[in-house]
Amino acid sequence: MRNHSKSSPWEYIPTLYFTSGVPYVIINTVSVIFYKKLGISNSQIALWTSFLYLPWVIKMFWGPIVDIYSTKRKWMLSTQLAMCCCLGIVAFCLQLPNFFFISLAALTLGAFISATYDIATDGFYLLALTPEKQAFFSGIRSLFYRLAVIFGSGFLVIIAGLLEGYLNNIPLSWTVAIGFSAVILAILFIFHRLVLPLPESDQPRQPKEINQIPFIKIITSYFQQEKIFAILAFILLYRLGEAMLVKIASLFLLDNPEVGGLGLNTSEVGLVYGTFGVVSLIFGGILGGLVIARYGLKKCILPMALALNLPDLFYVYMAYTKPSMKLVYPLVSLEQFGYGFGFTAFTVYLMYISQGEYKTSHFAISTGIMALGMMLPGIVSGYLQNSLGYPLFFVLVCLLTIPGMMTLFFIPLKADRRN
Repeated sequence: MRNHSKSSPWEYIPTLYFTSGVPYVIINTVSVIFYKKLGISNSQIALWTSFLYLPWVIKMFWGPIVDIYSTKRKWMLSTQLAMCCCLGIVAFCLQLPNFFFISLAALTLGAFISATYDIATDGFYLLALTPEKQAFFSGIRSLFYRLAVIFGSGFLVIIAGLLEGYLNNIPLSWTVAIGFSAVILAILFIFHRLVLPLPESDQPRQPKEINQIPFIKIITSYFQQEKIFAILAFILLYRLGEAMLVKIASLFLLDNPEVGGLGLNTSEVGLVYGTFGVVSLIFGGILGGLVIARYGLKKCILPMALALNLPDLFYVYMAYTKPSMKLVYPLVSLEQFGYGFGFTAFTVYLMYISQGEYKTSHFAISTGIMALGMMLPGIVSGYLQNSLGYPLFFVLVCLLTIPGMMTLFFIPLKADRRN
C-alpha cells in the first residue's frame, strides 16, 4: 500500500494543474472552433460560449462549501471523474442532429464541475505545500496549466484538422478529438487516486464548526477592503479589450476572406493560435513573473498593462491588409506574448488582495469577478463583429483597452510589497 504522506509535489502538482487546464480550454476556447466548423454562426457562438464563463463567475458562492465540507482531495477526485464523463457526452453527441443543444448542456455542466475543481485544487495547493514550496511551485503549476492549453487549443485542434482531411467527416473528427481528451482525464483520475497525499490539515469540519462558519462574513469581508470599488473596476476592466477579442480571434482566422477573415484551415489555427500563440503566452508569463519579482508590482503594472493591450493593434492591421501566413504567425505570437506578460500582473494583484483567514474563498471571489469581466463583453462580441465587420471591430477592441488602464491609478498598492 502506497504511503501517501511521502508523495513529492513533483508527482502531483504538474498533473493537477494540467487537469485543471484541459477542461477550461475545451469549454471556453476549443468549443468556439468546433462550433464554427460544425456550421454555427459567429453571433451564436460568441453568445452561448460566453455564458459558459458563468460558473467561474458565481463560484464565489459555493467556494465556502468546498472550503468546509468534505476534503479538498475528495472534491478534486470526484470532479475529475465527473469531468471525464461530461467530455465523453460532448464527444458522443456531436454525431447527433441536435448536437448543439446537447453539447452546450454538457459543456455547461462541465463548466460548473471544472470551476469546482479549480476551487478545490487551489485550496489543496495551500494545504499540501509549505509556504516555501508554494512559492517554488507557483511557476511549475502555471507552466503545466499552459501546457494543457497547448494540448487543448493546439494539439487537439491540429488532430481534428488532420482527421477532417483524412476522414472527410467533420463531426466524427471532433468526436475522436474530444473523446481522446476524456480518455486522458480518466487516466489522470486513476493516477491522482494513487499518488495524491493526505495532508493532515485537509480535514472536513466538525458539525459544530460548520454551524459556526459565517458564510456572510466570508463574502462581506472581501467587499470591505480598502478602495473596493477601484479594485472591482480594475478586475472587470483590465482585460476588457482582450475579453472582446478572445472569442472572435479564432473565428477571424477561420472565416473566409470574402467575409473579412484570413481563411486558415483547422490545423493552421491549431498551430498559429493554439500552439505558437500559447507558447508565446507562456514565455510572456514567465518573463512577467521574473520582472515583478525583480522590480515589484507597483513599478511594473502600468508597463505590463501596455504590453497586454497595445498588441491588439496587430489584429487591426491583419483585418485591413490580409497578410500572408508568414506574417500571421509572428503577429499572433507577439500579441499572445504581450497578453501573457501583462496578465501576470493581473493574477499577482488578485493574490495580493486575497489575504486573511478565508483567502481561498477570497481568491475564488476575485477570479469569479474576473470571469464576469470576460463573460459580459464576450456575449455581445459576436453581434458587434457582425454589425461592424472585422476591421472596425478590432478598432473598437483597441479603444476598449483604455478604461482598464485608467483604473491602475486608483487601486491600492504598496510600493514596498513584493509578490
